[in-house]
Amino acid sequence: MNKVQRIVDRGRTVVRIEGESVAALETRIGEEFARAVQLILECKGRVIVTGVGKSGIIARKIVATMNSTGTLAVFLHPTDAIHGDLGIVRAEDVVICISKSGNTREINSLLPLFRRFGVPIIAMVGKLQSLLAREATVVLDASVQEEACPHDLAPTSSTTAALALGDALAIALLDQREFTREDFARYHPGGTLGKRLLLKVEELMVEGDAVPRVTGDVPLRDAIVEMTSKRLGCTLVLSRLGHLEGIITDGDLRRLLQKVTDISGMTAEQVMTRHPKTAPMGALAVAVLQEMEAHKITQVIVVDGGGQPRGVVHLHDLVNAGLGGEEAP
Repeated sequence: MNKVQRIVDRGRTVVRIEGESVAALETRIGEEFARAVQLILECKGRVIVTGVGKSGIIARKIVATMNSTGTLAVFLHPTDAIHGDLGIVRAEDVVICISKSGNTREINSLLPLFRRFGVPIIAMVGKLQSLLAREATVVLDASVQEEACPHDLAPTSSTTAALALGDALAIALLDQREFTREDFARYHPGGTLGKRLLLKVEELMVEGDAVPRVTGDVPLRDAIVEMTSKRLGCTLVLSRLGHLEGIITDGDLRRLLQKVTDISGMTAEQVMTRHPKTAPMGALAVAVLQEMEAHKITQVIVVDGGGQPRGVVHLHDLVNAGLGGEEAP
């Protein structure tokens, strides 16, 4: 076997073993799992997740997933706990202890302390005949047949299984809490989903003096100067009272110059597009982007409840905000 093939085979073996370990968890999701979820749902405090080494890394990921899906969670390092950090634990909390062996010294030293606080303990454990499993309120079987390490030593399958079990808890809790996409977005305002569900068009529009605007009776040349100076590729055409009458875009000018060469006697009103596309204040920016893409336009006028223009949003600003590439929610 050549070197490349050996590398490929080893990688495939790792994925196969870990995949089988995760798949085996499915048959163990039963009443104990439901009890664990119910304990957390009834919890008035936080979920305290603890583990040592690789299990500690998995614990941190579970905490992050729970926090982003509506379940308040905190990571507690066992060593730090016995040196003062145990003070974060309250009687109204629930503790999840992660350990492959179930006999991790640092974890087990905390068990009598957790009992003293009266907090229920959920054990995510690889060995059911262990101290942690015996002392726990609820036991979740995270055992694996073998590690993906060829020496059956490095935590690989076991950490993957614990991670999947933690995800299962978090998503079951999400489902029971009826946690919505909008809820998720509120916890991720800087992410793509948060932007798509929360970002309003007025947050990206150009407004005030930066909006190009002319009245319908001005010479077209003046309208072009206004467009050029404001750099939005358009100008609004307003009545003397400030009501929206139309828009002139770069595209309008290009099409005009294909037909005429002398524009000296023309006014803005003669060239403008009447009834331009508008979006109300409060509209989702992603919905406005889809409207622009559907009609192949690059600007939309943002109007208030009375139909008065308040700003202009440009396609580039919406795309640069990270809103492109997916369907609107």
